[in-house]
Amino acid sequence: MDTSGRVWVDDANVKVIEVVADFLAHGSSVEEMALQFPHLTPSSIHSALSYYYDHRETFEAELSASLISYRGKAAAESPLRSRLSKVSASI
Repeated sequence: MDTSGRVWVDDANVKVIEVVADFLAHGSSVEEMALQFPHLTPSSIHSALSYYYDHRETFEAELSASLISYRGKAAAESPLRSRLSKVSASI
């Protein structure tokens, strides 16, 4: 765990939440995930998922907060989106 409270897979530059998000989003098997994360062993993926299951509520709260934040940013009006709206309205 780093100073920000993020949990990392040992000897890899991958956060446990990244492995978990991939697992939840795609339902990938450990073997498929090992292909997507070639620097992780199946054992390290199992360990990351085990940590997730032991701390499920914490991870699900973090993933939910990330999703809410993403949706808020995606819905926000940007200068580009504003200009594109004006252009498409004039066509």
